[in-house]
Amino acid sequence: MSDDEVVHFPGAEIPAREYHLALSGVDIAVHEWGDESADPLFFVHGGFDFARTVDEFAPRLARAGWRVVAWDARGHGDSGRAALYGWDADIRDAIGVMSTITQRPAPVIGHSKGGALMVQLAEAEPFRFSHLVNLDGLPSKRPMSDLAEHERTRMVASDLTGWLAHRRSTSTAERRASSLDDLARRRAKQNPRLSHEWLRYLVTVGARHDADGWRWKLDPSMRHGGFGPWRPEWTAMRLPALTMPFLGVLAGQQEPMGWGTKPSDIARLIPASGRLEVADDTGHFLHIEQPERMAALVLEFLERGR
Repeated sequence: MSDDEVVHFPGAEIPAREYHLALSGVDIAVHEWGDESADPLFFVHGGFDFARTVDEFAPRLARAGWRVVAWDARGHGDSGRAALYGWDADIRDAIGVMSTITQRPAPVIGHSKGGALMVQLAEAEPFRFSHLVNLDGLPSKRPMSDLAEHERTRMVASDLTGWLAHRRSTSTAERRASSLDDLARRRAKQNPRLSHEWLRYLVTVGARHDADGWRWKLDPSMRHGGFGPWRPEWTAMRLPALTMPFLGVLAGQQEPMGWGTKPSDIARLIPASGRLEVADDTGHFLHIEQPERMAALVLEFLERGR
C-alpha cells in the first residue's frame, strides 16, 4: 500500500465538524462528533497525543446522544504552536473551549495528562463539571507532601531556565520524516498493545504527509517533563476535594506512557462522590484498546449520575 492511499479502520469515524478557536494567541483545533444540538461531552487527550485518537471511541458516545467535543492541545495535532508550553496554558485553553461551547456544567473525560489537568480544573472551577471521568490519569508518587512556597518559586525559575535553553536549541528543528509504516512502528514502542492496522490509521490522522515522508504533527520543542512546575502528587492531593460524580479508571497493564499508579496508591484519595475501576487486562490507552468497553462504562456512569 502506498503512502498516498487512504487508510481506513473498522469503527473509526472522522469528526462531523472541525474548526479552530483563537485562544490566548494560539489557534486551537476542535473536533466534534454527534448532533450539534445535543448536550456536550468534552474529551481531553494526553501528552504527545491528539484529539483524533478518539475516532473509534467518540462515535460510540455520539450514537448515545452526546455531542462529543475534543481539541488538540497547543503544539499538538492541528492546533497552533507557541513559544513556550506549560500546564497552566493547557488549562486556560480548556477553559476557553468549554466556555465557547456551553455555560452549563458538562461531563468531561480526560486521558492520562488530560485527566490530571481536568482534576486540577475541576477542583478550581467545579461549576464547569457535571461529571468527571479520568482514564488512567491518576498520577501518584510517594511521599505525598506539599512544598514550601519558596521551593515552588525556585522550581518555576529552574523550569523556565530549562525551557528557554531547550527552546533555543529546537527553534529551527523539524521532526524526522519517515514512511507511513515506519512511523506506525515507532508509535508501537509507546503503544505496544495496539494493532499495526490501528497505528497505521493513527499516522494518517495524526501526522502530515510532506514531500519527503510523514511527520507527526507535534512541535519539535515539546519534550517529556515539560508540564512544569508540576509534581504528580499535587494532582493526587486534589482528588478528595472534588464534589461532582467522579469515575477513575486505572489500566491494569503497564506501558511506557502510563503513570504506573496502583489502586493501593490512590484508592484512599478517591472523593466521596467517586469510584475507582481497574481494567486489569487493558493498557494505558484504554479508550483506543477497548473503545466499546470504555464507552459502555462511561455511558453507564453518566446515566447513573443523572
